Amino acid sequence: MLDIPESFESARLLICAARPGDGAAVNEAVRESITELRPWMPWAQTVPTLEQSEASIRRSRVEYLERTDLRLLLFAKDTGMLVGSSGLHRIDWECRSFEIGYWARTSCTGQGYITEAVYAITDFAIHQLQANRIHIRCDANNAASTHIAMKTGFTHEGTLRQDSLDHDGRLRDTLVFSKVRGVEFE
Repeated sequence: MLDIPESFESARLLICAARPGDGAAVNEAVRESITELRPWMPWAQTVPTLEQSEASIRRSRVEYLERTDLRLLLFAKDTGMLVGSSGLHRIDWECRSFEIGYWARTSCTGQGYITEAVYAITDFAIHQLQANRIHIRCDANNAASTHIAMKTGFTHEGTLRQDSLDHDGRLRDTLVFSKVRGVEFE
């Protein structure tokens, strides 16, 4: 079992593993942001209850301890507000490959929080987890996520054509961006 820190910081963010009790903050952020999240996040098709958000947090806690998925919550250091969520998913420990996912609550978009988080989580994956590959996948129509991947120096590897369904059940394309050891980092 790899010893992984429960939290780390960037300039404006406390980035930490989900803990029991965090469900209320996540529920508030999702309720505020459901309209913006719905097109991109399969889990955001309906507004969750407080109990559902807390149950999700507790499942995430178990997954973090098992090292099968590393969900991270993003809190503004100056206010303590949950500004979004991110994490390292689709983990392959043998290859040391991780996918970064992210979303920001509506009132915190356009302020650079997710860009800051992606830089910090990438650094965390490289130095703490000895990542060999870090990738970002997003719907080809999600301009904001595409912009963040490019802005943070991820290389567009390609497009997976009609590889999954969007929120309306239509086939969608997925863009794949990556950073790999020996090319974008050492």
